[in-house]
Amino acid sequence: MSGRRPVIRTPDQRVRVFVSSTLRELADERRAVRAAIERLRLAPVMFELGARPHPPRSLYRSYLAQSDVFLGIYGDSYGWVAAGEELSGLEDEYRLAPPEMPKLIYIRASEQREPRLEALIERIQQDDTAAYLPFGSAAELQEQVISDLATLLAERFDESRPTPSHASGGADEIPPTPDLRLPVPYTSTIGRERELGEVRELLAAGSDRVISLIGPGGIGKSRLAVEIARATEDLFPDGRYFLPLEGVFEPGLLLPTIAYVLGIRDNGEAVLEERVARALEGRRVLLVLDNFEQIIDAAPLLVRLFSLAPSATFLVTSRVVLRIRGERVYDVQALGVPDAARGRAGAARAERSAACRLFVDRARAVNPGFALTDENAAAIADICRRLEGLPLAIELVAAKARMLTPQGIAERLEQSLPMLTAAARDLPDRHQTMRATIDWSVSLLGDEDRGLLEDLGVFARQFTLEAVEALGAGRAWEGRAMEGVAALVDASLVKQAQLGGRSVLSLLAVVREHSLGRLKERGEAGRMRAAHADHYSALVARVAPGLRGPGQAESVVQLGLELPNLRAAVRHLVHIDRLDDAGDFAWRLLVYWWIAGFFGEVRVWMLELLDKEQPITPHTRAVAWFFALWSEMWQRPTEQVVAGLGECVRLFTESGDEDAAAMSVAARATARLQLPLPELDAAERELGEAVERLRALENRWAEAITEVSRGRLAWLRGKQDEAQSHFDRATEVAEASGDLFTLSVAGNHQARLQLVRGEVDAAESGCIRTLLVSTRLHFEEGVAYGLEGLCAVAAARGDAERAGTLAAAADTIRQRIGVFDAEVFTVHTPQLDGIRAADPRAVAAGELRGAELTVPEAIALALPAPELERIAASLVGW
Repeated sequence: MSGRRPVIRTPDQRVRVFVSSTLRELADERRAVRAAIERLRLAPVMFELGARPHPPRSLYRSYLAQSDVFLGIYGDSYGWVAAGEELSGLEDEYRLAPPEMPKLIYIRASEQREPRLEALIERIQQDDTAAYLPFGSAAELQEQVISDLATLLAERFDESRPTPSHASGGADEIPPTPDLRLPVPYTSTIGRERELGEVRELLAAGSDRVISLIGPGGIGKSRLAVEIARATEDLFPDGRYFLPLEGVFEPGLLLPTIAYVLGIRDNGEAVLEERVARALEGRRVLLVLDNFEQIIDAAPLLVRLFSLAPSATFLVTSRVVLRIRGERVYDVQALGVPDAARGRAGAARAERSAACRLFVDRARAVNPGFALTDENAAAIADICRRLEGLPLAIELVAAKARMLTPQGIAERLEQSLPMLTAAARDLPDRHQTMRATIDWSVSLLGDEDRGLLEDLGVFARQFTLEAVEALGAGRAWEGRAMEGVAALVDASLVKQAQLGGRSVLSLLAVVREHSLGRLKERGEAGRMRAAHADHYSALVARVAPGLRGPGQAESVVQLGLELPNLRAAVRHLVHIDRLDDAGDFAWRLLVYWWIAGFFGEVRVWMLELLDKEQPITPHTRAVAWFFALWSEMWQRPTEQVVAGLGECVRLFTESGDEDAAAMSVAARATARLQLPLPELDAAERELGEAVERLRALENRWAEAITEVSRGRLAWLRGKQDEAQSHFDRATEVAEASGDLFTLSVAGNHQARLQLVRGEVDAAESGCIRTLLVSTRLHFEEGVAYGLEGLCAVAAARGDAERAGTLAAAADTIRQRIGVFDAEVFTVHTPQLDGIRAADPRAVAAGELRGAELTVPEAIALALPAPELERIAASLVGW
């Protein structure tokens, strides 16, 4: 590779590993190899994942030309030799692999190998560009491939480093790809080997449904929970999820938060608890619930969930015990410190203390020249003893090693900690120490930086520098947010990371708690909450209009990045009794709540707003009732729900909001359709009225979605031509306004009707469109609709294996997002059942394959190449 500059790939251009083997004979081995490649976040290039209308030889030639590594698996069979050919595809693939391409060959032990394969293996063994190894089982092969690929990549990375003659300060750092479900710790974990082993044993035993890591703030519960989750992939093959609860203060929001992290949509059409339970059913998953103590009243929900989904396990961090059935309590202890009774500590004895090792590691992070010596060991040991081995306290203090020696830090702690601790004698001992340590760290800041840190307490888990600057008006730190944040990062009180391609800031939960407590003590909490809410209200006012037009996908992404603070802003508005502002905030985001599936959470806020019994405008009361009734309309439709939505119409009209009133008319009509005895005539009249009003008001989004309801009503009445006309009109309006969400919903209904009418070609076009727009919007329910429709198309055309593959891929998505609707399943199940009866083996083979596909792989399989290329960028990040 001399003379070549290293190539840095973008995330959507991962290293591609071409897998060569016979398909049926080595099916288990191919699955194992694919899993190994994906565990390393590489891209498996496999013949069966293509499903393209090309001759096999052209296909694997093209795939080889785009691949980076050749991986061959050989067993007994030489493979099929096509008519007119001299070689099997197996040998042809090996010969076509470029000489410079790394080749990893794995040969299964055998006593009945075909002679032509024996001859091929002999040639490979003489090829000095290939590495080959024997293997016995698929499991052994999987581990060997992981090890070999990791070694290969390390070697290639070393070769790509610039030589000293043209180096300019060392190779670029290429960070590892993180597991998107688990946070990546900023720093190394020290001294928790015993705890990791013990909790892993508890999880492996499987007898405890909830394991609670209990301890005071700052003792390292969250860090330990993350490390446990990262070390238990083998125990929870169906996923490990981290749920930060530090910004969740109402017990009623626990379930929506779990649903959000699991990717489960709450569109109000089914009970959310049932959706979560169904999504977890039969899956071995670990859910880490971090900082549970502030919603301790929600603990019984965990009992209901693990009773419904007994293969799910919950790892909880909390300052207090949950006291529920199925809980195993694990007390998290502080790190070990040198025993003062054994005299002055030298470097060797201090090194044996986990607390001292932690101090040295964090001190070295801010002062690379820092080292543990016999001269400073006693001071470091004294610091760790004073801080009682509390990891967060040690980290905060170690950050001062940039300016102070260990002896200087120890002297200042001796003067400061006793006084600070004495001021908080009502707290437990270790809470006193943590509070005192934060107070001490804060006391070293200048007045302006200290004020900034306290003001940051109003933010949720993550926030941006721009948001900080927006809150600075009238504050002592106004105009110097960047300098102040930099000082807080240097002091280890603020963390900095990358999220969605932008720089974000965050506070640890105990630091946020400290900051918010200081704001309350100074009577400034209400003012800063208002400033926070005003900033995010302005952001919503800018972004929300895009939800109804061409900027819908971009608006959904932007709001998703800000979601924790959007939730905090509503909470702030309700808390400080700005209830009308809270109602306006929620109503502006109606489309976002629907697309993202957050109706359940908004309902909690609105019920809390109504419980305040404060004066509110008719408009706010209408908003609150609308969100409260939405789920009732789908889950428990009654005449009272219809009447309640009628009251929303009256209140919106009284407020002068004709747009909202017209949408409420449409909602009331839809509620009539959901009644045990549907009121079809009244619903038809109201839907027609709503469409006319919305069209006059130029609310294209609501007009289009209401046309879908009109189509459903016509179909219910057996008027298929009229239903098709309404679906066509919905599609036309949504397309003209750039409304991807309604395009997906309308396209699904349109394709379903076409399938019922036997219009297979037209249905295929509609399903492809549904899949395309849903992918652009990252709307997984729409993706499932599209895959199910294309499954029905494949079944109608006699392609049994493809039908089975697409059905299983869609079912996997539905299992994960928790959306189960019997009506939806009728899209493809009649056709699938029919072809299953005709060719059960092919359908079963397809289902086995489809269950293993990721969402991007399923989409790639379903779409023709030109359409796939159009939305390739939208697949990044799934």
